[in-house]
Amino acid sequence: MSFVQDLLAWYKKNARDLPWRSHTSPYRTWVSEVMLQQTQVDTVLPYFERWMARFPDIESIARASEQEVLSIWEGLGYYSRARNLHHAAKIILDELDGQLPQTPKALQRLPGIGPYTAAAIASIAFDFDVAAVDGNIRRVISRLFDVEEPARSTDGEKKIWSLAEAHLPPGQSSAYNQALMDLGATICTPRDPTCAICPVSEHCQARILGVQNERPVKLPRKKVPHLTVTAAVIQKNGRVLLAQRPATGLLGGMWEFPGGTMEKQDDNLEACLKREIFEELGVEVNVGALFGKYKHAYTHFKISLFAFRCILEDHLTPKNLASEAVQWVPIQSFSQYPMGKVDRQIADELLEEKVDGSLSS
Repeated sequence: MSFVQDLLAWYKKNARDLPWRSHTSPYRTWVSEVMLQQTQVDTVLPYFERWMARFPDIESIARASEQEVLSIWEGLGYYSRARNLHHAAKIILDELDGQLPQTPKALQRLPGIGPYTAAAIASIAFDFDVAAVDGNIRRVISRLFDVEEPARSTDGEKKIWSLAEAHLPPGQSSAYNQALMDLGATICTPRDPTCAICPVSEHCQARILGVQNERPVKLPRKKVPHLTVTAAVIQKNGRVLLAQRPATGLLGGMWEFPGGTMEKQDDNLEACLKREIFEELGVEVNVGALFGKYKHAYTHFKISLFAFRCILEDHLTPKNLASEAVQWVPIQSFSQYPMGKVDRQIADELLEEKVDGSLSS
């Protein structure tokens, strides 16, 4: 007997109450699915509400500036998602009569929409009969059918997608995909799944074999690189020098305190920072006291960032050599400049200094 009937009956009674479900539209489904890429629901909720308050429809985001879009997104991470939403909204408004495409194939032509996101939008927003496989669904399917291939391998992905599609009930793709998502998020969790209350436990081959904690099979974990990074806090007449990162790549379009990654030829942190500032701004600085040390983990690497107070001679003018722009910014205006997490920490600490009255004039 297929697990689908039991799954859908459970979902009808236990579906999570989420804002993109209680008030539905293709646009809200699209935004929620993009925000949920590599991000947990609890983290997304306040950002989704804030986004919708500022950008309630496709036209509003298409008409906004990239800086405003990044500011609303700030803190959610993976900023290419925000830039892609902005770019895609412009395409939809200018080329598609303001209407989000309804098929997976057409959706994947838009920036930032891959196979899973396209399938999720098409099934949830437009009832298109297509299976969608995210991390939760991948785990559920791997256990239900005791998939022995690594879930993230080519063969594993192919098998899991095939199994999800083979059991898709025609006309019920929205409920089917969301039920699998909810099951994975609430019961069939990564560690210690609560099989005793699982609505499909009697169909689960991994549970029957007692290997549910060994599914999905994972590929060997790669070593995560750790980088040492420096940043300069350069102050002048109550303003601080900020640089805007290139439009593409990590934290594209965001503002930062200038600096960069330590390299083999750098004798120490101070030498690294002086070299980076010269390469980035074309000026030399005197590196002063350590302002703060910060740690952060990105998707594929980790950093330890050391921020130093630096002095720039009055007659020197920073040049825009490696950034989109450089600008002297009043400390009280930092909130108008979208930043990554670490740079925002530095900015907030500078702002606290100013509020406390301890910042030198």
